Amino acid sequence: MYYSLIILATAMFGVCFALKGAYVKLCGDGIKQSFEFTFVSSIVAMIALIVINGFKWEFTWFTFIMALISTVNGFLFTICSFKALGKINLSVFSVYSMLGGMLLPFLQGIIFYNEEITVAKILCVFFIIIALVLTIEKGDKMKGMKYYAGVFVFNGMSGVISKIFNTAPFERTSAEAYSIMGCALSAIIALAVILTVFNGEKNRKSNWGKTILFGGVSGITNRVANLLLLIALLHVDTSVQYPLVTGGVMVVSSIINLFGENKPSKKELYSVGVAFVGMLALFLIKI
Repeated sequence: MYYSLIILATAMFGVCFALKGAYVKLCGDGIKQSFEFTFVSSIVAMIALIVINGFKWEFTWFTFIMALISTVNGFLFTICSFKALGKINLSVFSVYSMLGGMLLPFLQGIIFYNEEITVAKILCVFFIIIALVLTIEKGDKMKGMKYYAGVFVFNGMSGVISKIFNTAPFERTSAEAYSIMGCALSAIIALAVILTVFNGEKNRKSNWGKTILFGGVSGITNRVANLLLLIALLHVDTSVQYPLVTGGVMVVSSIINLFGENKPSKKELYSVGVAFVGMLALFLIKI
């Protein structure tokens, strides 16, 4: 059951990447656009999660602090994502995003939580790293490297923060309430920045419609996917979950690219096969 939640979340993350990439192409990769996108996606996601949680209110200071840390990390990831997507295609973006999302939580689980190192996990990581490297074209590594590094680190930290929330010995709320709190903080901070830092700029009325459409759908999809991973983390090791998510998102991103303008190259299609082999290793190898 919990592996099915991870697979569903993986497909949803792939959709989120595609929506964010389409929005950047239509509206630009500026910081203002990233805050508007975050504001809309957070509001819509918060409403959806409140309904999912049955309109229950939960609060602990530990949850608030972790939600705030997660929110700041999320803003930094979004800003770097917009800048990176303005320079590279979705497949290359997924290289940096998912490599960080895999390695940091994987190392956290092994080093700090004494999760078992198995042959299956080692092979999975090995195949997925090969798959990620295969998607990198010449010249892509050098353009906007600081943004790619930011995508790598901040997406990885998202998983690290989630694991800390689930395992720390402090009173905490449910995963649903934690996600709702994160949405609320994101919306408040984004709106404050828009009204203060960017208040003097001319309104771009034509872009708000696109922001509401892409941001709304992306917000619900992303938050529900993260909620599914939070639930799965209670039962599945981080060193298993995040390599699985990494390989899966690469597969989904490549499939989405088949229907877009930027068709995946042969190297990218080869990488999908390698990533799929890595995922199979987690299920078929028992040592």
